[in-house]
Amino acid sequence: MKYMLLVCGDDTADASGMTPVEPWVEELGDRGVRLHGHRLTLPSDAVTVRVRDGEVLRTDGPFAETKEYVAGFDVLECVSLEEAVEAAARHPVAAIGAMEVRPFWEDEDAEGEIRRLDAELTVAAAECDVDRLLACYAPDAETFPLATGHEQHSRLNRAFAVGMAEGPEAGLALVAGLEREGELADYHLLPATRADLLRRAGRRGEAAEAYERALELVENDAERRFLKRRLAECRCA
Repeated sequence: MKYMLLVCGDDTADASGMTPVEPWVEELGDRGVRLHGHRLTLPSDAVTVRVRDGEVLRTDGPFAETKEYVAGFDVLECVSLEEAVEAAARHPVAAIGAMEVRPFWEDEDAEGEIRRLDAELTVAAAECDVDRLLACYAPDAETFPLATGHEQHSRLNRAFAVGMAEGPEAGLALVAGLEREGELADYHLLPATRADLLRRAGRRGEAAEAYERALELVENDAERRFLKRRLAECRCA
């Protein structure tokens, strides 16, 4: 989910000893968490615009005169509000100013569907409900285009479901069979599924290699961001 991080400065605070922000920007950018951001000029450069009875009213200066002001912004892609808050707490300005974290208004898009499926998978896995896990990957789902070869696609879904319910090694054995057959060799979800099961098994190095292969094949931007984040997690572990 996307979050807007408003970086609020305080003109009464002493920023001389503040930690540089560049390492924070670089780390979150490499992990695929920080999508975009920039500094803003001082409030004295602001122009406030209102329209009353069809007349445009322009006022030089900020909307409100306060000691705290928005000094910049960052757009984050996080799996939860807790992750966004953790990222905000590590921002250097948090020590002398304030960070406001607000979620984007969520549209019905592919990324929203990924998050819905992830939440459903978590519950189904906790209950070891294979049928419910498989329902999350029903062939008529329209989130992403299906692979050619309906039978192989269904078997890949089952491999992941088995891995969630019975343990990653059980799922990996089924994925290995599909890899030997070769019909899904160019389908990004085959290495992505293998990577996720390897990650759950604690085999981070092998998982990173599988995520890299999935990134070579993926075409969907939402999935690419998700895979990059998972890859960064494996490399940092």
